[in-house]
Amino acid sequence: MAPATPGTTALDVWPGTAYPLGATYDGVGTNFSVFSEVARRVELCLIDERQRETRIPLDEVDGYVWHAYLPGVGPGQRYGFRVHGGFAPEKGLRCDPSKLLLDPYGKAFEGDFGTASAPYNHGQNSLGHTMTGVVINPYFDWADDRAPRRPYHETVIYEAHVKGMTFTHPAVPPELRGTFSGMAHPAIIEHLLRLGVTAVELMPVHQFLDDRILLDRGLRNYWGYNSFGYLAPHRGYAASDTPGAAVTEFKAMVRALHAAGIEVILDVVYNHTAEGNEFGPTISFRGIDNAAYYRLVDDDPQHYMDYTGTGNSFNMRHPHALQLIMDSLRYWILEMHVDGFRFDLAATLARELHDVDRLSTFFDLVHQDPVVSQVKLIAEPWDVGEGGYQVGNFPAAWTEWNGKYRDTVRDYWRGQPATLGEFASRLTGSSDLYETTGRRPGASINFVTAHDGFTLADLVSYNEKHNLANGEDNRDGESYNRSWNCGVEGPTDDPEVNALRARQTRNLLATLMLSQGTPMLLHGDEFGRTQQGNNNVYCQDSPLSWMDWSLMDSNAELLEFTRRTVALRTAHPVFRRRRFFDGRPAPTADGPGDIAWFTPGGADMTDVDWETGFGRSLTVYLNGDGIHEPGPRGEAITDDSFLLCFNAHDQTLEFTVPGTAYGDSWMVALDCSTATGTPAVDVYHSAAATVQVPARCLLVLRRTA
Repeated sequence: MAPATPGTTALDVWPGTAYPLGATYDGVGTNFSVFSEVARRVELCLIDERQRETRIPLDEVDGYVWHAYLPGVGPGQRYGFRVHGGFAPEKGLRCDPSKLLLDPYGKAFEGDFGTASAPYNHGQNSLGHTMTGVVINPYFDWADDRAPRRPYHETVIYEAHVKGMTFTHPAVPPELRGTFSGMAHPAIIEHLLRLGVTAVELMPVHQFLDDRILLDRGLRNYWGYNSFGYLAPHRGYAASDTPGAAVTEFKAMVRALHAAGIEVILDVVYNHTAEGNEFGPTISFRGIDNAAYYRLVDDDPQHYMDYTGTGNSFNMRHPHALQLIMDSLRYWILEMHVDGFRFDLAATLARELHDVDRLSTFFDLVHQDPVVSQVKLIAEPWDVGEGGYQVGNFPAAWTEWNGKYRDTVRDYWRGQPATLGEFASRLTGSSDLYETTGRRPGASINFVTAHDGFTLADLVSYNEKHNLANGEDNRDGESYNRSWNCGVEGPTDDPEVNALRARQTRNLLATLMLSQGTPMLLHGDEFGRTQQGNNNVYCQDSPLSWMDWSLMDSNAELLEFTRRTVALRTAHPVFRRRRFFDGRPAPTADGPGDIAWFTPGGADMTDVDWETGFGRSLTVYLNGDGIHEPGPRGEAITDDSFLLCFNAHDQTLEFTVPGTAYGDSWMVALDCSTATGTPAVDVYHSAAATVQVPARCLLVLRRTA
């Protein structure tokens, strides 16, 4: 029996095992294990409800992993570590036994940090001014839960924030709003199903910290890109106050979404942690083994490499840092049943030295892992470091947020000079970015808006960002947004401006849903959510960032339009091909090719037409007669054929329907000049007919004969 100090209760302490890391309850007791190569001594600290501490020396050490097993200690027990070792920042050493340190493998946390100085000041005891770990009960009744596991070409992603999505929904009980249980509520699931989305991509749900600088300004780290608990669901998203409740509630949310056929993708932040730079708090990694977990400046290790703009970068070169990330990913898949991940600033994860290396150790590990390699892997393919923009350069198993798609589609519809060839490439799945690495159109995660930037309603209403509410004198947030206010900055009573904004919104939504690739819709864009021109609401835990569900009624026509465009995509495989077009340009003896491009006058597009910088209109023919792809059971897929008539000019243009080689009769399937996208009566056009396409409008025709 080892002594327990400074508490008064003696505990049985068994040697335990080095693996698994963290606190692992087996039904009888709990094994505690933590890695530190620089520690001279490590103490496990058990904390009671009155913040009294019992310290237990971890005398067993295997491969720099300190461990012990405590029989009788079980779920709900609060704990932390104190690490004794060198404190020499100039050498990269920052051990400080005055700090109660959180378990890097903690599966739940309790308490709060507040604005106390203790976590920041060397030698000041942080107990009572930091969170504590919580031993969890790992057992959960998953019933008959099965992952939907849809292929990318059948996926429609909906990016959502747990609190923002649920906090104001009138059908969600007040006690569940802003929580995982709120996300699992039937009213939220019904909205997702009626919209037609197949996957929710949740903004960070790993345990994160509210920056003291934000709290001092009366703000919060609303988005959550400030993680430190890579195996723990965020405590603030639990409806219950019971320690560890977030784990059970998260699992129940996943089970409910899966039952509805909806996948759960997590936005994960492994590129940096909440401890920030050398002036940040010491809450976990810094005090456990600073140089193992963080990239330090080689010739001045008191400072941190910062490829993320947040103060530090996680050390992807160290085996234990890599192990933590891989263990975290497997845990969320195997124990929490999630279906994939979107990696924030993923280029940082590829930095072996300073350059971004597509074949870095992390990606090798993911590729070889039999669990992680089988789920959806989505990269945000950039960071803020030199050479960090890596769209198209990720390995074959990965998909990517396609920033070039976003920029091109925004520029096209706002009338910026650009080549139609660039627009055509983005519309057809960006084969120039993904085909050479063996990837398919689904590798392109297409989006026009995301959490970071304007909402769709603001994209067509503001030329400039309006971020004064963030308290940074409007300096934060992207200044070049490729937005267009349609003539007036912000809200207006001008009916013509509002009509144009509504039409532009529909154009952007329809283009997104009818492009090859995997579409992602930002929560609230389906009914015109606004942030009043704020393009960086990372710190706005307020109505400015929450969903305004009253818009479902006031903008009901836009919601109906969004549902129609998603349904059109879902119903027709020609808009969501598994493979890239082969691009045969003209009809053959076997009929038209799989795709064809025409000028508004009905002529084949020439090289000159493609390169004209002021060209704003074209027609795309999509052949559904022979998509040349096998169905799920190997059967040949056939579909209707479509014409997409794009007019981004400010005047109505006459478009000529192609000749009979492409079809004899066509019906309007979607008209972005109408409020819900559907004409009052069916409208037909014959081959070679002239069609009036209104200014700034996408018109979609379906072949009927």
